[in-house]
Amino acid sequence: MEQAGVIYILTNPSFPQYVKIGYADDVNKRLEQLNRSECVPFAFRLYAYYKVPTRLTDVKLHSLIDKLNPDLRAIEEFDGKKRVREFYAMEASEAYNILQTIAEINGLSDNLVLVEPSASDLESEKKATEIRIRRKLPNMRWLIEQNVLHIGDIVYLINHPNEKATVVDEKYVKYNNEILTFNQFGCKITGWKTIQIYSWMKIEGGTETLSQLREKKMRELQMIK
Repeated sequence: MEQAGVIYILTNPSFPQYVKIGYADDVNKRLEQLNRSECVPFAFRLYAYYKVPTRLTDVKLHSLIDKLNPDLRAIEEFDGKKRVREFYAMEASEAYNILQTIAEINGLSDNLVLVEPSASDLESEKKATEIRIRRKLPNMRWLIEQNVLHIGDIVYLINHPNEKATVVDEKYVKYNNEILTFNQFGCKITGWKTIQIYSWMKIEGGTETLSQLREKKMRELQMIK
């Protein structure tokens, strides 16, 4: 299959509640265009992309998401005009799951790529998070204490659902009879040097990442609004 361009998922720590889903012939040039603006505190980063044979295929994906949930799209009335944007109120992992399902249905799973975050990406996300809530986010121990995560739970990464590990305690998991830290497991499976494990890991039987589960519990306890 000849490739025309890609459907991309972009994230930005300036507004973590949204992802940008669009099409680009050259996604790196698109990123350069977006990141020239001084109106956004932090830069956009490429979370994932799906290689497609025809241009502007993202319009079909937008239509699909709008039909599934019309409230996710960023739409507003401004100066008497309706502005419809390519931003959706969802976790990046949720957007990735949609593309993953489409890729699997079409037998084109190899066309979907989850991009390794750089050290600067992770640092930007950390800074933005600290600015938003002015405190360090709870860790794995806290998740276990709050019964969000349990010793013995089976966990996996969103882009490697068949590679599973068992939670040993707040620091370690067991994978193929090897004891690894959560981050070591994530890096071993992906081959990446760094990983934001809370954003990539899910508990077997659940649909949300550890990051989503943590935020939900923090809201329940009124730690954040």
